Amino acid sequence: MSTLTDIETLIVRSDDIRGGRPRIAGTGVTVRRIVGWYQMGLTPDEITDRLEHLTLAQVQAALAYFHANQAEIEADIAAEEAEAQRIS
Repeated sequence: MSTLTDIETLIVRSDDIRGGRPRIAGTGVTVRRIVGWYQMGLTPDEITDRLEHLTLAQVQAALAYFHANQAEIEADIAAEEAEAQRIS
């Protein structure tokens, strides 16, 4: 019998890891990183090919989190881009 995974356990936040940004549990891979590759045109399968330690379920959970919290992730991306422009 297979074990069921509650998708709420796949995305976590910790103030001491990645500045509290949402990330895939057990990794340092942020939702924002997955979204960046997705927005560049990579499919979830291609993302797992690049990050072989992630499962398709983890990548899909990150994308689901993004779609449910799009304003939060886009604001984080915009803030980082603004900071990069400021210091360059």
